Amino acid sequence: MPRLPSVPSRKQPVATRAIARNPRQAEAHFNQALAHQSLGQWPEALASYDRAISSQRDFAAAYFNRALVQKALNQREAAVVSYDAAIAAKPDWAEAFYNRGNLLQELNRLAEAVASYDRAIRIKPDWALAWSNRGNALKAQRQFTAALASLEHAIGLKPDWAEVHSNRGFVLQLLGHFDAALVACDRAIGLDERLAEAWSNRGLALQGLRRLDEALESYDRAIAIKPELAEAHYNRGNVLQELKRMDQAHLSYDRAIAISPEAADPHWNKAIAFLLCGHWMAGWALYEWRWRLQGTGPTRRAIDAPLWLGAEPLSGKTILLHHEQGLGDTLQMCRYAPMVKALGASVVLEAPKPLLGLLSTLEGVDALIESGSALPPVDFHCPLLSLPLAFKTEPVTVPATRGYLKSDPAKRAQWVQRLGAKSRPRVGLVWSGSTIHPNDRNRSVSLAALTARLPPHLDYVCLQNEVREIDAEPLRNSAIRYVGDELVEFADTAALCDLMDLVISVDTSVAHLAGAMGKPTWVLLPYAPDWRWLLGRDDSPWYDSVTLYRQQADWSWDAVLDRMAADLHRRFDSPACR
Repeated sequence: MPRLPSVPSRKQPVATRAIARNPRQAEAHFNQALAHQSLGQWPEALASYDRAISSQRDFAAAYFNRALVQKALNQREAAVVSYDAAIAAKPDWAEAFYNRGNLLQELNRLAEAVASYDRAIRIKPDWALAWSNRGNALKAQRQFTAALASLEHAIGLKPDWAEVHSNRGFVLQLLGHFDAALVACDRAIGLDERLAEAWSNRGLALQGLRRLDEALESYDRAIAIKPELAEAHYNRGNVLQELKRMDQAHLSYDRAIAISPEAADPHWNKAIAFLLCGHWMAGWALYEWRWRLQGTGPTRRAIDAPLWLGAEPLSGKTILLHHEQGLGDTLQMCRYAPMVKALGASVVLEAPKPLLGLLSTLEGVDALIESGSALPPVDFHCPLLSLPLAFKTEPVTVPATRGYLKSDPAKRAQWVQRLGAKSRPRVGLVWSGSTIHPNDRNRSVSLAALTARLPPHLDYVCLQNEVREIDAEPLRNSAIRYVGDELVEFADTAALCDLMDLVISVDTSVAHLAGAMGKPTWVLLPYAPDWRWLLGRDDSPWYDSVTLYRQQADWSWDAVLDRMAADLHRRFDSPACR
């Protein structure tokens, strides 16, 4: 972010003579500070500004420039205080609000940064730079619609600003508007074809459109212009991972890490690449970088107990195993509770409310508490997704691959009555997941495409709550029984799953539920699957009752659904099944 220049200085000899005559003359100290500042003599400049302020407590310019020096000395919190003092002395100083906003954004105090930019803009409404940086702060808060509006306002004030067109393209792809994002990035490149960030953002838009080879070319252009652009190497690695060119993906991640060793994203995505390939020990260690992800990772819990990753003995100790990501992750990793219990620990499991009834059947748990409730005293804690690292899990050593979750007999009896007498094989269906899932557009299937392939002589039951508008009419026109309104918690879904002969699901929490219960389960996977499903196999080390149906390189569901339909006929077409 650009920084405003210091207030122009007077000549140093005049300042020196003035101080000799009157050491407390604020203006003279100020001018000597500027002279030190111009020479990069930061500690001397800071001492002179302090003396100027001591001589004149409402010296706004001295506070302002002291903040610049403090920033150069990496004293950013102190610099914010100096800007506050400058603003108190001169409340209409837009530049002070703007620079303060920049500092707050660097400190990740994003809401305060936006408020500071707002004050600057209120004083100078046509300041495109403030509108642009405000948009960047909103983007960092994941307020993408508001960020887009702010960037577009900046473009309205300065239409030929290539960087803002590029940033607008980045936000558009975050909103899923990939065609518009591509147009915005092309506009940026048209204004400045040497803007490496625009080529990198263009690659993201093309990646969203699944034009992966073109995305790769765009990242290569970015790197050719600016070889040290870590984001381009990292994004290039992601495309190569989607293309399943895993060795090349690792090289790109390694280059990004070499350029920016503290950046979390390349470490974390390298972890995903290792896990996908079955190199789990390397993957689990790097997966711990998830805690450093900005905006997209889990939030680290403040727990007054040390983290346990398998080193310390647990005999006689109490340990908290806690939910951190999605419901499916919790269902998958709660299997480790009996292993922790077997080490002699008292196990407290924290989980989201919809899972509490179901997880009450899990062995090895001494106390089950709801996420967000008060925590009991514990000696250690471990996030659920760190348990494979703690137990050094490899694909051949995955614990409890079948039947570690069970349905409630009372609820199962209610569903027996609700469904009525069984006359045909029952198949539970989940064709889409939550719309807010970052990979939902890749993992979900059109209900119309699914129903067109379903053999008519089976009893189909919907196992999902949410039905999208586009699927509402196909559902009404199908023979699928919808009971989603009655699925209050996962204990209901588990009881209903238990009455199915087969569960067919896209990659959602229901797939993990059915697999954990040991139900025959077919999981429909996109070409670039989640890490837990590995690559190139139709079974899963996590659930031995699961069969995987994978998209091919065309990213089409047609072949997947055709294979599913053929297998349904083979499985249920005997006279006994009719």
